[in-house]
Amino acid sequence: MRPVTVVVPFAAGGTTDALARLVGQQLSTRLGQPVVVENRAGAGGAVGASVVAKAAPDGYTLLMGAVSTHAINPSLYKTLTYDPVKDFAPIAYIAGVPNLLVVSPKRVQAKTVSELLKEIKAQPDGVSFASAGNGTSIHLSGEMFKVASGLKLTHVPYRGSGPAVADLVGGNVDLMFDNLPSALQLVKSGGLRALAITAAQRSPVLPDVPTMVESGFPNFVAESWFVLFAPTGTPVAITERLAREVTAIHEVPEFRERLAGLGANPRSLTGAALTAFIAEEARNWGEVVRKSGAQAE
Repeated sequence: MRPVTVVVPFAAGGTTDALARLVGQQLSTRLGQPVVVENRAGAGGAVGASVVAKAAPDGYTLLMGAVSTHAINPSLYKTLTYDPVKDFAPIAYIAGVPNLLVVSPKRVQAKTVSELLKEIKAQPDGVSFASAGNGTSIHLSGEMFKVASGLKLTHVPYRGSGPAVADLVGGNVDLMFDNLPSALQLVKSGGLRALAITAAQRSPVLPDVPTMVESGFPNFVAESWFVLFAPTGTPVAITERLAREVTAIHEVPEFRERLAGLGANPRSLTGAALTAFIAEEARNWGEVVRKSGAQAE
């Protein structure tokens, strides 16, 4: 039986990858056919998104899209090899996650955001912040912090959260705004130190970590989100079937428990409401890109 391929536009080991594999396992069971995950990293998710945009619209190639591919990249990149609106049919919202401001204990002494600001100010050349790639919410959260703090921060982009976090743990970069799920276990084990979270409220999985707002940055709220897409032209019967299956998956206790353990928040959102949500997010993140002055080729 021909498998369904879910393209993850980032390297293995990050939140997009983890969610795609969780959804893939559930979809495989419900559809009665194999669902495989394929990582196609590069350009803030643009490489993988382009692959799916050009794929046959037959339901066998899907994209685990993210805020970067469909809300940030259109404003950040001068040219894109895909159109986030015209080339894709949104199927279903999977989950949303806040970002964590994490630092490398090997390079940073600070245990609070205020201490971090003092430490950065004492560095004549500033410090480096890693990201999962240009255009990710991880990148833009760093740019927001740079603008809000007025300090010198040098962006170091990677091809996904996995390799970025590995370098952060290794002490090759100073700090990062990583998706909560991919940083969580390393924070708990001591490999990374969490200083703040970009959610509106503290997370139940890290109740002692304050929000950026509590840390002195009003309105600093940023969430990554993940949506399953099909290429435009995919038969409506297929996209609607997939949307129904994802909606049902959201109610599976095991799936909800796994998401809760990762600090991810599921949300049943499909159809016109999902399309409107993505359009609003594109407007909001476009404003963040404009204010930060961030650009990518």
